[in-house]
Amino acid sequence: MATAADFALAPAGRISLPRAPQLPRFGLPLSGTALARTAAQIYDTDLVVDLGDAIGSGRWWRGFGTLGLLIGTALALGSHTPSLVAPAPPPLSPSKLEEARFDRISPLAFGSVTGRQVPANAMVRRLAETPERPRVELSANIGSGGLEGALRRAGVGRDDLEVISGLLRGISSLSGGKPGTGLNIVLGRRESKAVPRPLEFLSYRASFENKVEIKRGADGQLAVKNIPIRIDNTPLRVTGEVGGSLQRAARAAGLPANIVAEYMRQLGYAMDIQRDIGKRDKFEIIVSHRRAETGETEMGQLLYAGLMNGRSNVSLMRWGNSGEFFWQTGEGVRKGLIRTPVQGARQSSGFGMRFHPLLGYSRMHQGVDFAARAGTPILASAGGRVVLAGWGGGYGNVVVLDHGKGMRTRYAHMQSIGVRNGQQVSQGQQIGRVGSTGLSTGPHLHYEVWMNGKPVDPRSVKLLGGSQLGGADLQKFRGEMARLKKLPAAGSAG
Repeated sequence: MATAADFALAPAGRISLPRAPQLPRFGLPLSGTALARTAAQIYDTDLVVDLGDAIGSGRWWRGFGTLGLLIGTALALGSHTPSLVAPAPPPLSPSKLEEARFDRISPLAFGSVTGRQVPANAMVRRLAETPERPRVELSANIGSGGLEGALRRAGVGRDDLEVISGLLRGISSLSGGKPGTGLNIVLGRRESKAVPRPLEFLSYRASFENKVEIKRGADGQLAVKNIPIRIDNTPLRVTGEVGGSLQRAARAAGLPANIVAEYMRQLGYAMDIQRDIGKRDKFEIIVSHRRAETGETEMGQLLYAGLMNGRSNVSLMRWGNSGEFFWQTGEGVRKGLIRTPVQGARQSSGFGMRFHPLLGYSRMHQGVDFAARAGTPILASAGGRVVLAGWGGGYGNVVVLDHGKGMRTRYAHMQSIGVRNGQQVSQGQQIGRVGSTGLSTGPHLHYEVWMNGKPVDPRSVKLLGGSQLGGADLQKFRGEMARLKKLPAAGSAG
């Protein structure tokens, strides 16, 4: 037999392949008998025919017939197959059904546990008590019970609480703590369930400027670590355009409601916030502000209240221990009447002759009306003594204040009265709520000012004397105001 090496060494054109040997057919001698020819024909017959090739030829029809013969034979044999008959098993009793339930796997699709429960044997030993985790880490928040109450709920024992109280002396109070402050607590292993777990670690924000960590050392004793937090005390300056509402614009700039209320109150001492403020006016508010290096912020009190309208610009700043506001000239703000004793109200009627909607004729309107929602707080326009607090006929529920030097103010149609006769009130103090009692067409405040027994227009009242800064104190005041006004604006609206 020629190999690959033989082909490589043979001269070109002189390679010859060996002829395949002729195999005997069915072991019969290759003779001319009829039996040999028949056997040879059967051997050469192709029983497996591709029915997709030479469709319609004699070879194709032979293959199609063979396929039909095979299918018919299979159907004939299958129709005589005997059925296997066996008795049906009886239904399981409830006890056997419950026992078989443990061997099912279908509950696994719903996350349940399956399997047969094996009873205890000689190799199983009952534990004296359930084992506990050696270390418990948890988080808690200080509630109304203070730090001590939160630690007790977390499982800290009395002995550890006494030690913590001593460690926190001068730093924080165990009975205090700002509600909502988060606590990180780690409790260690205990000897038995009859005693509380020992405190291993405690961490919380004791104040805005300090963080406290209490940790148990290698000697088994608790030790405290006070971690100061750097604070940026730069005040926050916010400016913007009044637009449709000064109050809404200030709130939209990110200022809290109490700061905006204080700002509106101080402006009310200096101007008529219903008539003297336009949509194009600019407001300027500066508040004390603290920002911790950890990202937390805290907003304090109002420091500066300004409004620029090109006509009667207002610049007011808090100064002194009393927290009083002064003009840029050093003159005290709270030296006159609050022009609008109802915050957020709209002046619906002015001073002078008008047609009375209920009485049906014109008469002198001795004050001004401020329309507001029922229940809106009413403020004393100046400090004084209550000379009347009760029913006033057509005035409804009414309060009259005596401010001295012949000046009195009257507040009518109140829903409720918050002061009593003879009581001394301060400027800006709430004395009642807006209502619609007496001769009234809707919720509003009827406000009057009387000078020496005669009604006058509140806008024409001469200002009373107030505080006045001078000398070195005035120079410091002006320097501080200039510094605050140079701060970059951190927010704006409008």
